[in-house]
Amino acid sequence: MGETLAGTASSTPEPQSPAEKPVTLEQRSVDEARPIKVIVMGAGLSGIIAGIRLPQRIENIDLVIYEKNPEVGGTWYENRYPGVACDIPSHSYQASFEPNPSWSGFYAPGAEIGEYWKHVARKYGVYRYLKVNRKVLEAKFDETRSKWTLKIQKLDTPDQEVFEDEADVLFGCIGALNEWKWPEIKGLHDFKGKLLHSANWDDEYDYAGKEVAVIGTGSSAIQIVPAMQKVVKKLDQYARGQTWIATPFAGEFAEAKNLDRKDYSFSEEDIERFKNDPEHFYAYRRELEHVLNSVHTLTMRGSDLQKGALEFFTENMKKKLAAKPEIFKSLVPPFPPACRRLTPGPGYLEALVQENVNFISDQISHVTSDGLVTADGTARSVDAIVCATGFDTTWTKRFPIIGRSGKLLSERWKDHPDTYLSIAVDGFPNYFMSLGPNSAVGTGSLSIVLEREVDYVCWAVQKMQRDNIKTIEAKVSSVRNFQNYCDAYFPGTVYSMKCRSWYKGGTYDGKVIALWPGSTLHAEKVLSNPRWEDWEYEYVNESEHGWLGNGWAMAEVNPDGDRAHYLKRGIVDIPPVVV
Repeated sequence: MGETLAGTASSTPEPQSPAEKPVTLEQRSVDEARPIKVIVMGAGLSGIIAGIRLPQRIENIDLVIYEKNPEVGGTWYENRYPGVACDIPSHSYQASFEPNPSWSGFYAPGAEIGEYWKHVARKYGVYRYLKVNRKVLEAKFDETRSKWTLKIQKLDTPDQEVFEDEADVLFGCIGALNEWKWPEIKGLHDFKGKLLHSANWDDEYDYAGKEVAVIGTGSSAIQIVPAMQKVVKKLDQYARGQTWIATPFAGEFAEAKNLDRKDYSFSEEDIERFKNDPEHFYAYRRELEHVLNSVHTLTMRGSDLQKGALEFFTENMKKKLAAKPEIFKSLVPPFPPACRRLTPGPGYLEALVQENVNFISDQISHVTSDGLVTADGTARSVDAIVCATGFDTTWTKRFPIIGRSGKLLSERWKDHPDTYLSIAVDGFPNYFMSLGPNSAVGTGSLSIVLEREVDYVCWAVQKMQRDNIKTIEAKVSSVRNFQNYCDAYFPGTVYSMKCRSWYKGGTYDGKVIALWPGSTLHAEKVLSNPRWEDWEYEYVNESEHGWLGNGWAMAEVNPDGDRAHYLKRGIVDIPPVVV
C-alpha cells in the first residue's frame, strides 16, 4: 500500500506557478513619509479643524485650503441676518482643544461665534495654508495619475481668472447648508421694495421703522422675527409650515446655573469666574455636554422622553401664545417634536403676540411690485421681504465632482446620497467629506463629530503614506452596508415620520439623508475606530509589499536619528505591578 501511494505521488505533475513580475524593493525606509498633497475645499468649522490637524499629524504634507469667501467661518461668515445666533449652547459649539470661557451668553450671537473661529484659525496657523476668494468650479479624478485636478476661479480679480491645481487627496469641507436659494413664489423678483435672503443679508439695509414680511418658519425665521419685531413698524410672518418651538436646550441646566431666564446671558461675574477658575469652567463645560448628550431618547418613537416633550412643548406654546390662540392652532404641528429640526427660539413666541406682528398661515399666491397676495386674495403691502427659506439640501446642486470613469457625484446621488460613514463614496478614490450626507446630529454636540471626521481623514492619509498606498476607496459593499444600516435604524425614530424637513432633503416622507443614524456618542465612537478592512487599496508601483520599503528605518538613514527611541521616557508602556 505504501509503495503504491508513493508511486502515485511521484507521478503527479507539479502545479505550474503563474508568471509573476520580478520582485523589486521600494527605495524607501519602512517609516518614511512620502510627500503627499491635500487640498481642502472650504474653511468653515471643518476646514479650520482640518487646517490644524492635518499639518500637525501628517509629515511631509503640502496643504492648501480653498475658500470662496474672503474670510474663514463658513456659516458664521455668510449668515449675518438680524438675531443670528447659536441654537445650541455656545460652550458645546467650540473646539475641544480651545475652550472659550468668555461667551457672552448661553446662545452666543453669530458674530461672536465667527470671531471665536477666526481666533482659532489664527492661533493654530490655519491662515498659512488658506487661499480666500477662490471658488472651486470642478474637481475631477485623473485615473492615469491617481490625482484630483481642480478648476478654481479667482473671485477677487477683475477678469476672475480660472486656474488649475491638483492633489493626491481631496477633502470636501463644504457642509450641507451653503447653497442658498430663493423660494419658488410667482412674481418674487417683480417686487420693487427690498428683497433679502437670510443667507445673503445686506448689512447696509436699515429696516427700522419699516413694514416687513418674513417668509418661513425654520430656524432662521425663528431668530429673525424677534430681532426685527422690536424695531420695525409692522412685521408679517408668512408661515406655510408648522413647527415645534422648544424650550431652550438644556434650559433647566442654564437656570440651575443662575443665568438670566429671559436671554440666557452671562454676567461679568460669571465670565470672570470662568476665566480665573479653569477647574470650575472645565467642570461646567463637561456637565453641560453630559446633559446635551443625554437626550438622544427624545428622537425615538414612543419613548417616555418623546411623550414628555410633546406634552411640555404643547403647554409651553399654548401658554406663551394665549393672547393670540389662533396662532397656536396654526403653528402646532401634527408630527412629534424633533421630526423637523428642534429650535429653542428664545423670544419668538413672545414676539408673535405683539401688536405689530401678523401671523399669516394662508398660502402665498404671488408677489406684486409692492407686496404679497395670499390664496384668499388678500394683498398686503410691505417695504421689504425677507426670505428665510433655507438651502438646497439635495446634495446635487454643487459644482461637478467627477470620479472614476467620468461619473458625476450629482448623478450618482440623484435619487438619494449614499456614503460610507458619511465620509466617502465608492468610485471616488482619495476623496473624503466632512458634514457629508448622514453626518449631522439631531441632539448632542456637533463639533466633536466634526473633529472625529477630521481625525479619520488624518488617519487615512497617514495610512496612505505608511503603507505606500496610491488610492484608498470605500468598498461598494461598505457603502451598501452603511445604507442598509441607515434604512434599518431610521424607521424607529421620529425623523422618518411625516413632516417636511431638510433632514429628508426637503421632502415630506423621503429618506433621512442629513442625520447620522445614531446618537452623537455613537458617531464619535464609530469615527474614532476606523475599520480599514472596509476599504479598497491600490499601491504605488502596484507593489503590495512596498510598505516594507528597503529594509531600513529612517533613524538609520538620518545621521542624527534616535536608534533607541523605544526606550525614551514616556514611550515605554509600564504595566501595573501585581501585588
